[in-house]
Amino acid sequence: MKFKIAMAIAAVTLAQSAYAQDAGEGEKIFKKSCRSCHMIVDDAGEAIVKGGKTGPNLYGVIGRHAGSEEGFRYKKSIEDAKDKGLIWDEATFEEYVQDPTGFLKSYLDDSGARSGMTFKLKDGMADVYAYLVSVAPPAE
Repeated sequence: MKFKIAMAIAAVTLAQSAYAQDAGEGEKIFKKSCRSCHMIVDDAGEAIVKGGKTGPNLYGVIGRHAGSEEGFRYKKSIEDAKDKGLIWDEATFEEYVQDPTGFLKSYLDDSGARSGMTFKLKDGMADVYAYLVSVAPPAE
C-alpha cells in the first residue's frame, strides 16, 4: 500500500514539475536548437517534429533508460550509463543537456567518458523537458 501511495505521489510530482514550465517555449527551443540532430516520431511513424538523425528519436525519451532507442547506435559512455541504470527524468535530462560529456564523466565516475552530443543547451532546459513530456506517448 505504501509503495502505491509513493508511486502516485511521484507521478503527480513529476507531472506538476514538468508542466510548471512552459512546454510551448520548449517546443520553440527544441525546433531551434535540437531538431538539427533529433526528431520526434511517434510509434506509428508520424512525425511530431521532423529533424535530423544524428541523435536518437526523442519520442518517449522521458522515463526511459538512456541508450535504449531501438536502431540507434550509441557511444560507449551512454551504453555504460544505461548499464548503470540511468533513466531520463527531469534532473538527469536537464543536467545532461547542459553539458553532456561533463554529466557522463560525473555519472560514470570516468574522466574518459564522452558523449556523442557536443551541443550544450544553456537556457530553457526545463522548458524543453516539459515539451518532451507533453509529446510523450500516453501512459499505459
